[in-house]
Formats: sequence, structure tokens, C-alpha cells
Amino acid sequence: MTEGDKSEYLAHIHLANTDGSGAFQLTQGDKSCDGPQWSPDGERIAFLSSRSGKSNVWLIRLRGGEATRLTDAKAGVASFKWSPDGKTIAFTAVDAPTPEEEKKTKSKNDARVIDENIKLNRLYVIPVEKDAQGKRADRQLTRENYSVGSLFGPGGYDWSPDGKSIAFTHSRTPRPDDWPTADVSVVDVAAGTVTPLAHTGAAEHSPLYSPDGKWIACAVSDNPPTWGFTATLQVFPATGGTPRKLAVTGDRQPNLVGWSADGKHLYYQEARGTTYQLFALPLDGEPRQLSRIEGGLYAPSLNAARTRFGFSMQTTASAPEAYVSGADSFQPFRVSQVNQDLPKHPLGRTEVIHWNSADGQKIEGLLTYPVGYETGKRYPLLLMIHGGPAGVFSQSYTANPYVYPVAAFAAKGYAVLRANPRGSSGYGQPFRYANYKDWGGGDYKDIMTGVDHVIKLGVADADRMGVMGWSYGGYMTSWVITQTQRFKAASVGAGVTNLVSFTGTADIPGFLPDYFGGEMWDRLGVYQKHSAMFHVKGVRTPTLIQHGEKDDRVPIGQGYELYNALKRQGCPTKMVVYPRTPHGPNEPRLYLDVMNRNVEWFAKYVK
Repeated sequence: MTEGDKSEYLAHIHLANTDGSGAFQLTQGDKSCDGPQWSPDGERIAFLSSRSGKSNVWLIRLRGGEATRLTDAKAGVASFKWSPDGKTIAFTAVDAPTPEEEKKTKSKNDARVIDENIKLNRLYVIPVEKDAQGKRADRQLTRENYSVGSLFGPGGYDWSPDGKSIAFTHSRTPRPDDWPTADVSVVDVAAGTVTPLAHTGAAEHSPLYSPDGKWIACAVSDNPPTWGFTATLQVFPATGGTPRKLAVTGDRQPNLVGWSADGKHLYYQEARGTTYQLFALPLDGEPRQLSRIEGGLYAPSLNAARTRFGFSMQTTASAPEAYVSGADSFQPFRVSQVNQDLPKHPLGRTEVIHWNSADGQKIEGLLTYPVGYETGKRYPLLLMIHGGPAGVFSQSYTANPYVYPVAAFAAKGYAVLRANPRGSSGYGQPFRYANYKDWGGGDYKDIMTGVDHVIKLGVADADRMGVMGWSYGGYMTSWVITQTQRFKAASVGAGVTNLVSFTGTADIPGFLPDYFGGEMWDRLGVYQKHSAMFHVKGVRTPTLIQHGEKDDRVPIGQGYELYNALKRQGCPTKMVVYPRTPHGPNEPRLYLDVMNRNVEWFAKYVK
């Protein structure tokens, strides 16, 4: 929504029957309503909205009427979940400032001491119905010195089938760097007593009770945890004890979705190359792939009866829509039409391509052809590099909003290569860890041999090429321009340009020591060797730099370092700073500015 002074996304809840009929918009207004959850009896929907100021839980009846606010969390609600009987809702909220803290903030006497007075996420319960006095009183369940949730999400908790207990994930603090401390405990809802369930050197998270309440499934990282995010699924006795380790999944990054109705296997989602698929994992067998779709299956959820999945699905040529499928036999059926009125602009055809890297490693990527592509004619090529580095380019809709608008580039006559070099997810654990201690090494060769492959295909014009990437993709783009002059232009988005200064200023100081096998002061030469800033002399590639002013993940100093180095050498460069923006644009007008500037930059220097 970009009317007047507003620049914010507006989301509302829609309903449709499972046969696709009767679709309508349930919520209205100029404030977003999202995260909907059915009540167990199917009569109401609870959702999150900031229509009262802070994000809180609201309830609305399907038979009509206005939504009513359930919670009144001063600092806002992060997540919630219905109890099995529908009488209570559990929710998480961060500690609110005390009256004294508010007073100090107002009087500007609010100096902060780093690592002290950290606000933690707590678990609460609140009755759905009002008491005799017409009130609802929430009750805090967790008071220990840890934060409910982890890097894997603000939720991470589940009610027992009898509604007497809640299993929940908690970490030392809510800071991203503390995700390795994630453990799982169980709280007695009536008494408030907490019992540890999974407390080891691994990071345990995402607990889910079995239908009979006897078991709790969790995702468990390697031990000690590593930033390549390896995990297995394990099943713990609900009363405590030794877990049962299940078979290893293909990519060892399972996103746990739920239990089957008979309690004999778990459902999970995982990347498979450039697609996301749904799988079933028996408690005593090997994984079985349920979905076999082109494109991607996103945000899967399981209904209360465990008989149907709901999810969104998209392909490179079709926009996301809502689908349902039976759990026993995966047959997706479309139930929404929310994107049917999108402009029918022509899209460049996208195909999955493969090539061998310099050392013979097989690499995969997505090649989007320019609109109106003619065989035998060469086109300017744009190389895109994903973040992570354990991200992956999937077969999502090419016209989705993205800092580097694939469909727009294709419409303007570019071929676009999105490579998944070593370090990417979706190709197994060894591949994902193959760039450890080697950023800018094998991964750089992977993407450059991909460029050469597209040239050999007769698609790309070797004299008209550009390169771009955000986050780790920004790291790699800054690295590329220090290693080769082959590209006519580059765009570095929130890029890590100096591994030494990044480690000392980012909100994840444990990230690079894991990837590079030690702290910066012990491996200074290694950090410098793999940093663009220590190879920046002589760079001539015109470079656009885009960075959020409030970026804690990759602090804006990383962008300034590259900008000033290029500027002082007379290299054409432009740096754009986005106010209020964290690690990526989150306001529509600024998002549009990011995209337009990239289109303009490459039009000026490449095409």
C-alpha cells in the first residue's frame, strides 16, 4: 500500500472451500491481518494484526461480526497456537519495557550496556472466553533466564493432545548468534513447572507431539551446531529419555510439518535441487517423497485431523496460489484465484541447466531466456548470486518481487543466469559444506564456469555481462570484481566486503569463525585472503552498492568500505542508503527503488 504517506504491505485473510468454491475475503481494513489459525471446532479464526498499535491476537467468527482483540501484549505478540480443546491460546511475546525504562527513554537518559538487560521472549496462555467480570487474564508460563523460540522462528512450541503440557524451544537469548544454544523443554500448563526434554550440545528445536501424546518429534542439529544448518529428525519419549534417531533425509535440512494420523511417520519439507518438495519419514524406514512437482511447494501445514495438507505452490511461469491435497495421496488441488488478475505480461522461459565446474563438480542453475528469444542470437547476460551462502535459487515465479527483478530483466532483453554453487542447499550435506574455508574459491569457479557454459550454448554475449547479489551474493559480487574484468557492471546488495570488520560488527559474530575454522585473530591471513577489500586495488567495474541503514546482519560499514575504495580509485560507483531498512527492503516504495536502480544501472553499463 503506497497511498499518500504510506508505504507498507497490506495482507488480508481469504477463505475458500477445499473444492475452490465460495472464495471471499474475510478481514478488511488498512492494517494487515495474517498468520490465521482455525479454532479446533472450525467456528472461529485467530490471527495476528497490529490494528490496535502492536501486533496482537484477534478472533473473528466465520458467521459474521467484527473481529475482537484477544491479547493485549505491550511489546506485541510474535506467535500463537490454539489448545486442542479450543478454550485457550498459547502465545509468545517479548518482555515489555518497565515503567522506569520508559521514563528513562522519554527523558533521553537511556544509555544501553551491551549484553545486559536483554529482553526475552516468554510463553503465555490466555483463555478464549471472558470470565464473569468480562475480562481475560493472560498467564506467563516461562520465567527462566532463556528466550522462547530460536533462529528457526518465534514459535517452536506445541500443545500435548490432552492440553495439559506444552513442549517448547528456547535459546539463551533471542539474538541470532545464540541459535546453537536451542533446547527443548516441557511446561505443565496448570502448575507452570518446566521439565527439560532435550538439552545437549546440539541445537534441538521445532517440537511436535505425536497424536497419542507419547512422543515428541524434534529437529536436532549436528553436535556441535554448524552454520551450514545440518539437522536430523529425532523422536523423544514425552516423559523424557533417550531419543530415537530417524533415517537421514536427503539434504539433512528437514522442515518438520507434522505427524501422520496413525503416528507411524513424520511429514517434512525439504529442498531438492531447484524445487521444494514434501516427504514422509517412517519411524522405522527411509524417507518417501510425496510430492513431485515442478516449481516449489511452500509453507505446508497439516489440518487438525491430519488428513489434508494446505500449502502455496508456484512455478517459474505461474504466480503463487493456495492448494490442498490429501495426506495419503498427494494430488494438489488449487483453491485460490488471488493472482488471476495480475497483468499478463510475457515472461522469459526458464529452464534448469547443468554444467561441470573447474574441478568436475556438477553444478545446477536456472537460465531465464529473454522475452522473444531467437535461437542463434546472443544476448546480454546477467549473473545473479544468492545469499546464505546456504541459500538456493528455486523454480519460483520469475515475476515475484525481488531486489533483482528477473522478469523485468528478461522483458528488457537480458538472459539471466541464477547459479547454485557449492555451499547451496538442496544438493546434500557434502555439497553445502564444500565452501567451508573456501569462500571465493570453488564457489567462484562454479559460477564462472556457469557463465562460460551459457556462452557456449550460444545464448550469452561475452562482451555484455553484468553480475549482482545480495548478502553472501553481495560478498561474491564484490569478490568477482576483484578477480576479473569480464563484467561490464556489478551491483552489490548488503554485501560482506571485509571478513575481518564484518565479524566484529555483525549480529552473528560466530558465523565466520565456523565457516573459516577459527577466530579472526587466529586466522587473520585467511580472513584477509578471502575478503574483497584486500584485493580491491585496480577494480574498474562500474559498481552499484545498495545497503540498509539499519542492517545488523551485514552492517552498512561493509558497503561504505567498498564504496570509498572504488571512489578513491576513480572507478564508477554509486552507493544508495535505505533508511529504516534492515538486511533487506521491507517497505514497498524502497523495494521498488532498489529494483528500478538495478534495472537502470545495467541498462547504462551493460545493454
